[in-house]
Amino acid sequence: MPVSFAGGTAVVTGAGSGLGAAMVAQFAAHGMAIVALDIDGARVEDVARAVRDGGGRAVAMCVDVADSDDLCAAATLAVESFGGCNILCANVGVQQFGAIDTLTEQDWRWVLEVNVMGVIRTVAAFLPLIRRTAGDRRIAITSSSAALTPGIRITSSSAALTPGIRMGAYTASKYAVTGYAETLRMELAEEAIGVSILFPAGMTTRHLESSVQARPAALGASQARRADIDAMMASRGMDAANHVASADHAVRHLVADLAANERHIVTHGEYRAQLLTDHNAILRAHDRGQRD
Repeated sequence: MPVSFAGGTAVVTGAGSGLGAAMVAQFAAHGMAIVALDIDGARVEDVARAVRDGGGRAVAMCVDVADSDDLCAAATLAVESFGGCNILCANVGVQQFGAIDTLTEQDWRWVLEVNVMGVIRTVAAFLPLIRRTAGDRRIAITSSSAALTPGIRITSSSAALTPGIRMGAYTASKYAVTGYAETLRMELAEEAIGVSILFPAGMTTRHLESSVQARPAALGASQARRADIDAMMASRGMDAANHVASADHAVRHLVADLAANERHIVTHGEYRAQLLTDHNAILRAHDRGQRD
């Protein structure tokens, strides 16, 4: 039977702005009820209200993915409001730029707590509900293009491996999320619950601003220094024209890709040459390992 999400329920974390809000709009346009979750309660309520104003069904809740009780309460809200969860988008991510030797232990703990444990807690809170929900079911985990091309720069004359500098904590967290999602996909396959991994590139969103606002005061202020951002982009050979897009553009194929149960969803960004360079290097390393 063709996959259809119409009439089902989509739950999206990080739904208050950016990629999460764009996801909400896509799912609502396909006839889904929405449970919008975000640490910014006012913004996420605005997102839900926009769905309702357009004739759709949506509820919102202020949720901190660092708090398992918050997420369990959100799962209860999904049941009470719409009866289930057909699509879960674990879409969380905070950024802390800085050279590795300048990042504090608190910086690392914060990024990993939100980006990795936040995803794990989200899935743990909603998986029992997903299993009880009738119809087609999917989980989407937001990783990053940084986990695919951590630092490959293509020049006009050659391809050189160079580090995507100043974002070590973020990149490490997205590698971890990718590994988690790959395993989750294998473990849920027999239950016909699909798992897809999203790899967005740069977007014109509030990501940096929301990261600063989301950092607990006890850890001290988070700073996004322009010099760190410029150094990162230069080291990866990035330019806004080919790597930065709107969130709406990034999710334009999301529903179709989830319906097809695509393992990997590269939302945008032109870096095929970088992927080939990286994977060819891994293959060469593999072949060297087969020598007697």
